[in-house]
This record gives sequence, C-alpha cells and structure tokens, in this order.
Amino acid sequence: MAVPKKRTSAMKRDQRRSHHALKRPYANVCSNCGHPVLRHRVCQNCGHYRGRVVVEVEEV
Repeated sequence: MAVPKKRTSAMKRDQRRSHHALKRPYANVCSNCGHPVLRHRVCQNCGHYRGRVVVEVEEV
C-alpha cells in the first residue's frame, strides 16, 4: 500500500484544491421576454424555448 514519506505541505494541498470551487450557473437571456434563464431550459416567465411556446404559463 502506498504511504506518503513526508507530510503534504499546506501550499501543495491548497494548490491541488484550487480547482474544487463551485461555479455559478451560467444564465442566458430569454429571447422573448428578456428574463434570465438557465441554458436548455424553458423560460419560467413566458414558457418559450428556442423561439416557440412550449408551456402555457398562467397569468397571476
């Protein structure tokens, strides 16, 4: 079994973990209403996806 000979320094450990941060979800703008929408999802505000109505949205 592999066992480290020396203790890993804090700098080495932190450099390895530098890529582990969570990234914010990228949001596009709906072409119909201008509301921010996640990619490849139907707009919750107007129900459009790729220029056509996919879901009927109730007016509140």
